Amino acid sequence: MNLNRTYLFILSSSVALLIVLLIQLNWILQTAHIKEELFNEKANMVLTRTAEALSIDSVTFNNLEVTGGAMGVRKVDSLFNHYMKLYNIHIDYYFKIFPTPFQSENKSGLTNFGLPLKADSFQQCVKEKSGKRGIDLKLIFPDKKQFIMEEMGSPFFASAILILVVGILFWRTSVSLLREKQISENTRNFLNNMTHEFRTPITNIALAGKMITKDGIFRQEDKIRHYSSIILEENEKLRLQVEEVLSMAALERGEIPLQKTSLDLHELIHHSVKCLNLQLENKQGICKVTLEAESHMILGDKTHLINALCNLIDNAIKYAKEKPKLELKSYNSGSQLLIAVSDNGPGIEKEFQRKVFEKFFRVPTGDVHDVKGFGLGLSYVRKIIELHGGNIELTSEVGKGATFLISLTYV
Repeated sequence: MNLNRTYLFILSSSVALLIVLLIQLNWILQTAHIKEELFNEKANMVLTRTAEALSIDSVTFNNLEVTGGAMGVRKVDSLFNHYMKLYNIHIDYYFKIFPTPFQSENKSGLTNFGLPLKADSFQQCVKEKSGKRGIDLKLIFPDKKQFIMEEMGSPFFASAILILVVGILFWRTSVSLLREKQISENTRNFLNNMTHEFRTPITNIALAGKMITKDGIFRQEDKIRHYSSIILEENEKLRLQVEEVLSMAALERGEIPLQKTSLDLHELIHHSVKCLNLQLENKQGICKVTLEAESHMILGDKTHLINALCNLIDNAIKYAKEKPKLELKSYNSGSQLLIAVSDNGPGIEKEFQRKVFEKFFRVPTGDVHDVKGFGLGLSYVRKIIELHGGNIELTSEVGKGATFLISLTYV
């Protein structure tokens, strides 16, 4: 429910932000449109005032009737310059002058044949005062769009940058919110799992202690040994669970320095398998060890590497739905020593394969977890392997087990 509310909050915030951004974008477009209309009005005024000046200047008009009349062209250019300064238009331009056919409608804003002008062109028919002769005067601004953008100035660029910054900040905030929500959920699951994990050995220790204190039990040495062994076993489980939590926390803080020495990784593999043989036999499982690496000496911390290997083997045994079938392989690839730990477990869906190495994460199996744990094991394994300069990868198919591939540099 809380997660749904989080997604609802992000969705509603996204919609609100999108509306604000659309309003801002519309404001920018409207501003550009107003600036363009203002420019068009000024350009038309420049053209109209120039046309009026030409219409009463018979000398210039006569000169313009002669194609390429230099004096007339200079006069027109001078008029354009004057009126453009008057209307505060500072932009490159050029103009064309050609005779007006008698059939032309000679309407401002239309070409001689009544077709609309381009957005950067302005045209007007200029008639001599007597009305007997006429010319078409066309004023063209090739850099009109750039001029309008410059006229909009800092508000446009400030708005664009603001939209970009707000978008990035909102995205970062949403990602952080979802991450914090996930961390909160994982922490809650971890505390629930830890409560269950600690409760079982504590309960067993308490029950065994009560049985020992019962009247007449002191005469039965075999029962005392049995209950005492239960207390010791459950106490050891409890100690290991506490150590797992504390070790992971210490690793995160960098408080556990690795004692690196030259190690034979094949010996570590054999040792790890031997430590878990009892669990394997109890489940009637088998473990095939194939060590083909010719170079298998590494520089590492013996205790932590054994713990990492034991963790992978222990997971393979615990999560097996039937008789566990494990396979451990070693081989060389270039300068790397590769160790593959494969099992016949239920497999891990692709969407969860990267998440299994995160702290507290456990593959969802509904409301019931058949195998208890803190969700720290694989996170610890990855941390140890990375501290040794290596990496660990997972390949798995649902129903076909999983393979963890460890890569380390041999010496």
